[in-house]
Amino acid sequence: MAWIVLMISGVLEAGWAISLKLSDGFSKLWPSVSFLVLAAVSFSGLAWAMRTLPAGPAYAVWTGIGAALTAVIGMLWLGDAVSVLKIVSLVLIVAGVIGLNLAGSH
Repeated sequence: MAWIVLMISGVLEAGWAISLKLSDGFSKLWPSVSFLVLAAVSFSGLAWAMRTLPAGPAYAVWTGIGAALTAVIGMLWLGDAVSVLKIVSLVLIVAGVIGLNLAGSH
């Protein structure tokens, strides 16, 4: 169950990162509110999951999911540049998250 909460928290990390971008330096109300709510829930999920999971893999999975998903959203919807190197790097991040998840269950 901790891994599931951790992965959901990683998705929420991407949500707060995108909200932070859309808040335009906290000058827009609703993206700023979204950032605060998503960040609080994401960090709470990470904290809850880390009660039973090892710190290193838990944090790496949380940040990996958040970073990869944020990068994909940026490329698909926010006009961030797309390149073969970025795609390969995202695949490596996902592979690392999967590997850490599998290693953490043993």
